[in-house]
Amino acid sequence: MAEKRKIVIIGSAYPLRGGLSAYNERIARAYQQQGDDVTIYTFSLQYPGILFPGKTQYSSDPAPGDLTIKVKINSINPLNWLAVGREIKNLKPDLVIIKFWIPFMAPCLGTIAKIIRKNKHTKVISIIDNIIPHEKRIGDFSLAKYWVKNVDGFITMSRAVLDDLNKFDEQKPKLYCPHPLYDNFGKILEKQYARKILNFVEDGKYILFFGFIRDYKGLDLLLEAMADSRIKNTNIKLIVAGEYYTDAKPYNDIIEKHQLQDTVILATDFIPDQKVAKYFCACDIVVQPYKDATQSGVTQIAYHFNKPMITTDVGGLAEIVPNGKVGYVIQPNIEELADAINKFYEGNKEAEFIENVIIEKQKYSWESMIETIDQLLKKIK
Repeated sequence: MAEKRKIVIIGSAYPLRGGLSAYNERIARAYQQQGDDVTIYTFSLQYPGILFPGKTQYSSDPAPGDLTIKVKINSINPLNWLAVGREIKNLKPDLVIIKFWIPFMAPCLGTIAKIIRKNKHTKVISIIDNIIPHEKRIGDFSLAKYWVKNVDGFITMSRAVLDDLNKFDEQKPKLYCPHPLYDNFGKILEKQYARKILNFVEDGKYILFFGFIRDYKGLDLLLEAMADSRIKNTNIKLIVAGEYYTDAKPYNDIIEKHQLQDTVILATDFIPDQKVAKYFCACDIVVQPYKDATQSGVTQIAYHFNKPMITTDVGGLAEIVPNGKVGYVIQPNIEELADAINKFYEGNKEAEFIENVIIEKQKYSWESMIETIDQLLKKIK
């Protein structure tokens, strides 16, 4: 049996909500399952309210009873960074894992990491969502450079980010491991049952766009594709399930322009964890029409619920959605989106794709992520 390790995970977690929290809590459980001692240090202040695009940063769900979570980090208070860094440094964990997703967090997380490493015992590794952000701002490169300098090694979840990372550092060890399954949103529900709960037509045709709505995610392209006569005239419905993190008006204007009010179902509040299964299980296929991406947790939720996918060939999305096997990989444009949706229904591809999804998703385990982290640790001097 492997020796029990002391592990600290730094980043979003309860009472914060969203995909980052779900990821950190899930990997914490994976380490606990193999006998390690895990503590999560999360934010008392993640974003100042003025910088947060949604309605609230906080979960309405009960606190997870199986995790040790310390709410301590203030992302804009340097004195706090010093205190948290010293606290974790003195704990002497064997491993610190920090999820990095946006340059804004580099001063806070980079300073904490720098202090922790001074104990000459702890290895600090980063799981990188993006090193070059989708929505770029002045100073991003310098902030990302500071982050990279203060970490021992890196895991990326797409090969595109691995390539991006080499622009900042070519010496430190870095490995690729695809995003594991999000299997923490409950069991698979029977499709008609999920539709009944959501008051959808039980024998209808439903496609799903899921997640926070940002401009780079291409919902505008998908709405325009829904106006294609092959789709509109066959009563295919689009479920948009996720909160607007951008101005809703351009999207509402497209719906009005094409008279899609009866075609598009808008569930544009934040979708709490206990409702995620209902939306995924109610749909026939998940559509990710992204104009820009690295990897996506939505793909891994779809895999968990055995759902076919239509995704665009941007970033690392195509790496884990084999074209013509579990769905379709297309270019991010209106015509190809409409063609793919039509081809899925005209060809009755759902059953075939589901069979392949069930096989393909076996690759994406949390055990594989932990094994890759262990390989990375062996490379750190």
